[in-house]
Amino acid sequence: MKLRKQVTVCGGAIFCVAVFSLYLMLDRVQHDPARRQSSGNFPRSQISVLQNRIEQLEQLLEENHQIISHIKDSVMELTDTGAVSPSGHLPFRSANGSWVLPFDGRPTFLAIKPQDCQFAGLRRGHPDVQMLDVYSLLKFDNPDGGVWKQGFDITYEPDEWDNEPLQVFVIPHSHNDPGWVKTFDKYFTDQTQHILNNMVVKLAEDPRRKFIWSEISFFSKWWETADTQKQEAMRKLILGGQLEIVTGGWVMTDEASAHYFAMIDQLIEGHQWLERNLGIKPRSGWAVDPFGHSATMPYLLKKSNLTSMLIQRIHYSIKKHFSSTRNLEFMWRQAWDTGANTDMFCHMMPFYSYDVPHTCGPDPKICCQFDFKRLPGGRINCPWKVPPKSIVEANVAERAQLLLDQYRKKSKLYRSKVLLVPLGDDFRYDKALEWDQQYINYQKLFDYMNSHPEMHVQAQFGTLSEYFSALYKAYGVPEGTRPTDFPILSGDFFAYADREDHYWTGYFTSRPFYKSLDRVIESHLRGAEILYSLAMANARHAGMEGRYPVSDYALLVDARRSVGLFQHHDAITGTAKENVVIDYGTKLLRALIGLKRVIINAAHFLVMKNKDFYRFYQTEPFLETVKRSTGQRKVSIFCLVIRYVVLFNPVEQERLCAVTVLVNTVRVRVLTEDGQTVPVQLSAQWSSASQMSATFMARLPPLGLAVFHLYDSADSPMTLRSETLLRLPGRGVTARAADPLPVRSLQADAQTFYISSQSLILGFSGTTGLLESIRRREDLQEVKVQMQFVVYGTRPSKDKSGAYLFLPDGKAKPYSQKETPVVRVVEGPLFSEVVAHYQHFQQTVRIHNVPGVEGLSVDMMTTVDIRDQTNKELAMRLVTDVQSGDMFFTDLNGFQIQPRRRYLKLPIQANFYPMPSQAYIQDSQYRLTLHTAQSLGVTSLENGQLEVILDRRLMQDDNRGLGQGLKDNKKTVNRFRLLLEHRGLSNKMMDTGVTSFPSILSHMTNAFLNHDVLALPVLPKRRGIPPLQTFAPLKSAFPCDMHLVNLRSIQTQDALTPSPHTVFIIHRLGLDCTLEAQNMAFNCTTTQGQLNISGLFKNLDVQLLQPVSLTLMHSGTALANDSTISLDPMEISAFKLKLR
Repeated sequence: MKLRKQVTVCGGAIFCVAVFSLYLMLDRVQHDPARRQSSGNFPRSQISVLQNRIEQLEQLLEENHQIISHIKDSVMELTDTGAVSPSGHLPFRSANGSWVLPFDGRPTFLAIKPQDCQFAGLRRGHPDVQMLDVYSLLKFDNPDGGVWKQGFDITYEPDEWDNEPLQVFVIPHSHNDPGWVKTFDKYFTDQTQHILNNMVVKLAEDPRRKFIWSEISFFSKWWETADTQKQEAMRKLILGGQLEIVTGGWVMTDEASAHYFAMIDQLIEGHQWLERNLGIKPRSGWAVDPFGHSATMPYLLKKSNLTSMLIQRIHYSIKKHFSSTRNLEFMWRQAWDTGANTDMFCHMMPFYSYDVPHTCGPDPKICCQFDFKRLPGGRINCPWKVPPKSIVEANVAERAQLLLDQYRKKSKLYRSKVLLVPLGDDFRYDKALEWDQQYINYQKLFDYMNSHPEMHVQAQFGTLSEYFSALYKAYGVPEGTRPTDFPILSGDFFAYADREDHYWTGYFTSRPFYKSLDRVIESHLRGAEILYSLAMANARHAGMEGRYPVSDYALLVDARRSVGLFQHHDAITGTAKENVVIDYGTKLLRALIGLKRVIINAAHFLVMKNKDFYRFYQTEPFLETVKRSTGQRKVSIFCLVIRYVVLFNPVEQERLCAVTVLVNTVRVRVLTEDGQTVPVQLSAQWSSASQMSATFMARLPPLGLAVFHLYDSADSPMTLRSETLLRLPGRGVTARAADPLPVRSLQADAQTFYISSQSLILGFSGTTGLLESIRRREDLQEVKVQMQFVVYGTRPSKDKSGAYLFLPDGKAKPYSQKETPVVRVVEGPLFSEVVAHYQHFQQTVRIHNVPGVEGLSVDMMTTVDIRDQTNKELAMRLVTDVQSGDMFFTDLNGFQIQPRRRYLKLPIQANFYPMPSQAYIQDSQYRLTLHTAQSLGVTSLENGQLEVILDRRLMQDDNRGLGQGLKDNKKTVNRFRLLLEHRGLSNKMMDTGVTSFPSILSHMTNAFLNHDVLALPVLPKRRGIPPLQTFAPLKSAFPCDMHLVNLRSIQTQDALTPSPHTVFIIHRLGLDCTLEAQNMAFNCTTTQGQLNISGLFKNLDVQLLQPVSLTLMHSGTALANDSTISLDPMEISAFKLKLR
């Protein structure tokens, strides 16, 4: 109380002195002859002079009032912590050992409307098939099913089709992997170009011939090399309905490890190419080869206005169950959908593979006889030892009857009398001979069947959409709507097993270096798209289009296509040959270099205070970009006389965070654009004796660029040095370090030691140096969160783990090494960290002493190097006292959360799932979320555990066609955030549900982790640096439950130049509000899904606002430019904008 009175008196005194001083100052201004002269001797009346003086006084008083208010807030902050700076300088260490930082001075609030919290708790109708229930129901046994090994005998009555004949659509296809055993370009040269060249000739020979094609990456490459005559012939085939483009993405994307940003982007790239070159719009999805299927895919296809889809690689027990219940065709509904808005018609193929032996019916020995590429004398034959026979008049009756029997048996697994029969395999139809073999022989069979009414069948070649259209027509319903009595399903189809206990869960982690690189480049791509679109719009607004480097658009297109290519189901999965992986890596690296250039050029234009000074020189960049070292994104800033650094925040909310740069002096001082000194923490750069890390606190505008000054200054009281302690094993071991950053050392003991921040206190094992516990400051008790590292081996039998399969030799064994680890403890005002050095990994656990999102979670970085291991997989396990039972939660594609259950009836490998962005466990009190910056495999094998596979090194192939093990491991940095949250009471009711949602804090933590701040130092210039200013593009804040997926410039008819249009893709997040709300250090408000785009961007006019489908192929009616748009929770919507 006494201190508060002193503060008030002190503040009042300052105020009085300030007012009197201001009056004297004004009086002096009034009578200063020099000033008088410059203002023309005041040729005004006494009243106007007085009025002028009053206005000036008011203005100065207002400024003074703000200063005093700031002082008062700072002092109040001190009184609240019960600490007073002993030296008068801030930051300082309080009595309890925690650091106190200068008050940021901007109060923030959390204002989430109650209506925006209702979605998570809404009752949803129970679907006919819920995949969690199916998993509980099935035994997952594997009895011999006869000719259909994984199924059962199928019987039928001969008269079943007498009233309604069987309609058979045979769909020729060729599955072209854009890289697998060969590189993308080698496949194109050796096979794909011949398939497409033959297609143009062979389909034209008979209008009854049909074909489907999926991968636009290959199709566009062929188109660019084809002459006009071939292009016209191809266009004629497509427009005539003989060739259908299915899905139409750049690739057939993986659905486990891919992030929804990239899944959407590759779909847009493919669809935009089709629209520009062919003017066509895909109607049906075709995914025969991804290793398991995600519920995100039907949602994205639905939002792109496709009406139906097909899937294939699903656990054989699930296929058998769906076959026996005739549920192989269903309406796939999002688990969170409260109506039927997301329903997508889906066809599941019933048998082992998409090749010809496993697609005509249940007996592969018979179906193989109808793969006419395998006719005697060819390069491939039938493993069942009965070859195909060419169809001639003498055998057509017998062969048609044999094939029809398979068609009928297959149709018994479905509800309709319309049957889909794929006819193809990997890279088929590359020789003209095969086109003749398949089409001529099948046409003879069809002609025979169709001319014999007693067979009650109508067979023909067809496209995928022709099949779906016939099915809808048979039920008398519009395309894409639910046929009568067809089931509704929700859930996903992971994990996939193709036979025995061979679960394809290894690829969730395979080649983690590239999975990590992919996400870094995706973040750069999104950032570059946003900055480029804003720079172009601002250049148009300023009438400077001609001076901005429009040529950067070609770099964006190249990056989109390289990232798109990497989403292929043999690329991001880590399941391609080593030379192919190198090829993908080279393309991604080239994309990253191009994106950095786009970002630099856009940032250069946007931070110029006076755009008249803007000059673009191709050879002389204005900025440079971060050089990535050991996972901490740092940027070197040397010769510190004065340097500027521009910081880009790719997140759509204001961000208070710690930023690290490398410097070569301890005399560093960091100032904001308006001259305020910010706290800096200096710490050793352990890889270099001449460099140090300077970490400073920065508040960055949403989607904006902030300018900071770095000075070499002898007087820098706000720059403090980290305290470093080395915990060393054994007696007599010491460590020395020269000034300026001294290091202490001590002999390690078993006692728990702690680091703390204003939000968290972490306990560490004295023996291992690894995390043991987390306590939130306001809690009395700590939560056990014990980190362990464990190792899986592989089986001694013939079937071993490989790039695809995870076949462990039993439970994991604890990781052990002879030497006790060296542990480094660093403490300081902005962050504290513990680094444990082991032989095969280095674990860094850091907490930030920063208010808001950055300070509320634990930053973890695991650098893994297992290149000297043989058939080992390294996992990180969190052992906690969270009573999670057998439930855990993983995300699908960073888009939605899928509840999981651990089953003892399944082997260890079957309980692993993909974790593209997060996984959590929870009980009635806590939720513990592991956020990740790269996709990895995750599980919970015991109550209270979460476990992540970090890397796998395997010496052999797993017999799935790759022909190699995983021996090209790299030293890989895995980055995580660990978030511990309190749960509210009402949450317990929802734990039985099939939906779950992150909190707003969890969403923001994930955004911060996956969209790093980019530091762009301004390069020194001979002519000096023109004035720079912060670029804050937003006029009003984004609602904090909305995420800007992309702001993507649309191309013109020429693919490499931009049009004035941009697509604005927005996702409204689903929220769980029953987790305890925290101060996130930015103003967080929600608006019940309402957003006014015209009021969003500063200094830009919206000249077009048009709703479009997700990939821009279908346009709605343009809205009034000042319209407010509305989104439901979880909805992704796209709008075509014209900004200038």
